[in-house]
Amino acid sequence: MCSPTRDPAVHHVGIISDTHGLVRPEALDALRGSDLIVHAGDVGDASVIDQLRQVAPTVAVRGNIDVGAWGRTLPATRTVELGALRLFVLHEIASLSLDPKAASFAAVIFGHSHRASAEVKDGVLYLNPGSAGPRRFTLPISLAKLRVVETRLTHEIVELRVHGR
Repeated sequence: MCSPTRDPAVHHVGIISDTHGLVRPEALDALRGSDLIVHAGDVGDASVIDQLRQVAPTVAVRGNIDVGAWGRTLPATRTVELGALRLFVLHEIASLSLDPKAASFAAVIFGHSHRASAEVKDGVLYLNPGSAGPRRFTLPISLAKLRVVETRLTHEIVELRVHGR
């Protein structure tokens, strides 16, 4: 899913989670330029996905609050292929039931905790973009970006400067 004006071996992926029905304009701005957006659950409302799709093609997994009829249509997990690399997407890392390295995944994308984090274990990136939805406690509002160049994956956690909820 690359734009025609870019090198097809380079993929820009926006990673967002825990929107809880709120799509902030700051998040949309930060995601512009993505070839694909991955939502790691707790979408909160089908309109969130519609708004994200106005920026780039979007895939999502079901989070624990996505319980309505529309939410049940979202898969619990998803595999995203970007050239030679594969990403495994789920909402709660505690429910990870496979060995990502053995399954040849380059990254595991997840949400739920509202805390952004990135850690490489056994050559696999574990990436939580944090929450881009309503502020929880004093946690920052954030999302993440991935850049895939052939078989190389780099990431960035982006803290959004927002006002209000």
